[in-house]
Amino acid sequence: MKTNYDLILEKIIDEVSNEKSKPKLLLHTCCAPCSSAVITRLASHFDITVLYYNPNIEPLEEYETRKEEQKRFIQEINLGIKFKDCDYENEKFKTISKGLEDLKEGGYRCHKCYKLRLQKTAEYAKELNYDYFGTTLTISPYKNSQILNKIGEEIEKELKIKYLYSDFKKKEGYKKSIQLSKEYNLYRQNYCGCIYSKKETEYKKNNDYKYSQQ
Repeated sequence: MKTNYDLILEKIIDEVSNEKSKPKLLLHTCCAPCSSAVITRLASHFDITVLYYNPNIEPLEEYETRKEEQKRFIQEINLGIKFKDCDYENEKFKTISKGLEDLKEGGYRCHKCYKLRLQKTAEYAKELNYDYFGTTLTISPYKNSQILNKIGEEIEKELKIKYLYSDFKKKEGYKKSIQLSKEYNLYRQNYCGCIYSKKETEYKKNNDYKYSQQ
């Protein structure tokens, strides 16, 4: 039976709403479009710092484009969101992906990538005395929220820092992210981020085109 992580999130929000001050949340984001609906949902309940740690994104030009777009969105939405940058660390992603390069998107390689990014977020949150760590990744219909939240739970237990459980695609979260992307004219990428997902996307696109010509 699947866990309703959106319901758990709502319970957490109810709890923190009774506190005198907003708890500090270090929120990992993968891109501006995915962060848009998440930030607007959480900003009134948490003191949010966005952490941009995405060593999977390639090429470097794409990584920088997404990062700058994330910073622009935070500035333009003007909700008092802070931004923390990280080193690129693409070699760390390549190391955990070794031998898994040919797996389809959404498989074990992706699960290791989720853990890499969530682990870094939690470590920073612990070091800098945040109350919670979390991620925007659960807003994507292409990401398995059950797996993501289980990874977050494991890290929570390991590092003794609270994880913000979520399934941000619920309550039409993904639809809202598309609407906000249009409103703020955000750059929307056509692949997840890593070079392997880029190749898979291009392969599907080319083969769909070939099939349509037959």
